[in-house]
Amino acid sequence: MTAVPTVPSEPTIGVLALQGDVREHARALEAAGARTLAVRRPGELERCDALVIPGGESTTMWRLARAFELLEPLRKRIEAGMPAYGSCAGMIMLADRIRGGVAGQETIGGIDMTVRRNAFGRQVDSFESPVRLAGMGDTPYHAVFIRAPWVESVGDGVEVLGRAESGPNAGRIVAVRQGRLLATAFHPELTGDFRVHRYFADLVRRAAAGGGSPMRGSE
Repeated sequence: MTAVPTVPSEPTIGVLALQGDVREHARALEAAGARTLAVRRPGELERCDALVIPGGESTTMWRLARAFELLEPLRKRIEAGMPAYGSCAGMIMLADRIRGGVAGQETIGGIDMTVRRNAFGRQVDSFESPVRLAGMGDTPYHAVFIRAPWVESVGDGVEVLGRAESGPNAGRIVAVRQGRLLATAFHPELTGDFRVHRYFADLVRRAAAGGGSPMRGSE
């Protein structure tokens, strides 16, 4: 008789703790019913069911991931099916292709998309915009953009979940999903609205139960 996999009510979701809003993401994940773990070393990554890659500075994050010998373990875990969510710089880290990066800049990859770094402008160009997020209710999300990227193009297996709805760059793609990978150009951890983190925590629970879909396709 085949055993039915159980769905952990409190999955352990790591937060990459090299830079960025680590505490804010941990707080939001805990509000969504997950246990959290700060991840700085490969051994800590192995203890996680999933991972959040926070905002920050993508070139610094890439260099630190190399210095802490995390880049290849991250790639292998994601290729093997580990769910991951990236916000802002985390979106860049999950992109297969980037534009506007520094010479030699690398990503973890996993989502078949091209992301433009600092696309919305510099720190002084930070802004807020309503974003309607597919699968996360009818009320627009109040999204905070800080030196944010946008998605210039996606492959056939990527679902566009949201676009900026105001400002000179209205219509730009700012939220995507591919299988067990999720990314947003904005910072949901800076608001009291935990819908994005609940959505991701539910995705992790389904993945742990054997649900979800392969990494190169939508669920």
